Amino acid sequence: MGFEVVSAIDLDLPEPEETESTFAGNAILKAKSAADATGAPALSDDSGLAVTALGGAPGIYSARWAGEPRDFGAAMAKVQRELEDIGATDRTAKFVCALAVVWPDGHAEVFEGEVHGELVWPPRGDKGFGYDPVFVADGEQITFGEMDPERKHAMSHRANAVKKLKAALLS
Repeated sequence: MGFEVVSAIDLDLPEPEETESTFAGNAILKAKSAADATGAPALSDDSGLAVTALGGAPGIYSARWAGEPRDFGAAMAKVQRELEDIGATDRTAKFVCALAVVWPDGHAEVFEGEVHGELVWPPRGDKGFGYDPVFVADGEQITFGEMDPERKHAMSHRANAVKKLKAALLS
């Protein structure tokens, strides 16, 4: 598409603290920080797992539920425990991704993608990362943790957000 992509890591940019209350807000915050630092358009994302019965939690705190260093086994156990503590039988959930593009003049656009499904226990599969071993997408029989990465990436929340971003860039 004629773009040269350079990562924030390659540019040694500091990672701003995620202080917003939404995926879109955090994605904009991170992209704005990079655009301000470089004077170039910047792309960033924020994403996570939103569990219906938990009011959308862990949501923007999905990685933080895994602690430092990241332990998503503990995070998945926390989700299960929280659901059991409230006696929830609803296991529906979705992965959410917000992609933000911010231009040096401050103009920002956000493209959001979701993939809906339900949670299963015990965790299954060792592919992917994060909450993938407990998430079965609608219409599927296996978890993202069991799924071939190419198949998962074609239907993921990030793929859905990128499709919207590409459509906007090409229009």
